[in-house]
Amino acid sequence: MVAYMSKIEIGDQVPHFKLMNQNGNWIDIKSYIGNPIIIYFYPKDDTPGCTREACAFRDEYSQFAEANVHVFGISDDTVSSHKKFKLKYNLPFDLLSDENNALRKSFGVPADLFGLMPGRVTYVIDKQGIVVHIFNNQLNSKKHIEESIRIIKSFG
Repeated sequence: MVAYMSKIEIGDQVPHFKLMNQNGNWIDIKSYIGNPIIIYFYPKDDTPGCTREACAFRDEYSQFAEANVHVFGISDDTVSSHKKFKLKYNLPFDLLSDENNALRKSFGVPADLFGLMPGRVTYVIDKQGIVVHIFNNQLNSKKHIEESIRIIKSFG
């Protein structure tokens, strides 16, 4: 279930959505408001750039956990694909399945590389559910983590 909006921008309330995680459980974003949230959209499980990004979030996860930040990776891969990807790389956060790309479209995540590849965009959301930072970079996957940490640290 996705509440449709136009493109999400800094200052917007995160739209309400429910997606299945890698275990087939529904994740309702409303239940995470009250803590900071990082939502990162990525193109595809188990591809080089996406694996680098997921593993970088994993490797720096203690910084997010210390700040009570919930991290969610989202792509159009299936629940079973997410489960394999999470287990293979020991990822400590949920991967959410947006199989029809409805949430990606709702957020206004652009396609990259001449429209051939789903975009790679990270959203940092504060405790009130407000988007405070957006980082869009298809090729520098590790920079998404650096930017997220920088913003989370500014929360104090």
